[in-house]
Amino acid sequence: MDKPKCKLIGEDGNIFNLMGIACRTLRRAGLDTEAKEMVDRITKSKSYDEALVIIMEYVEVE
Repeated sequence: MDKPKCKLIGEDGNIFNLMGIACRTLRRAGLDTEAKEMVDRITKSKSYDEALVIIMEYVEVE
């Protein structure tokens, strides 16, 4: 899958904010299933760093 580009650099670093931005990016690209999967994985992650890695698996961070 080609990952949609997502501008996260310069945004508020709160993980829920970043997750929301990435989720909207995926949905706009028609990737609703991936958006839900990403959110589920992030909410189960054990650290901020782990959550960031998950986001980067789904979107190309700019």
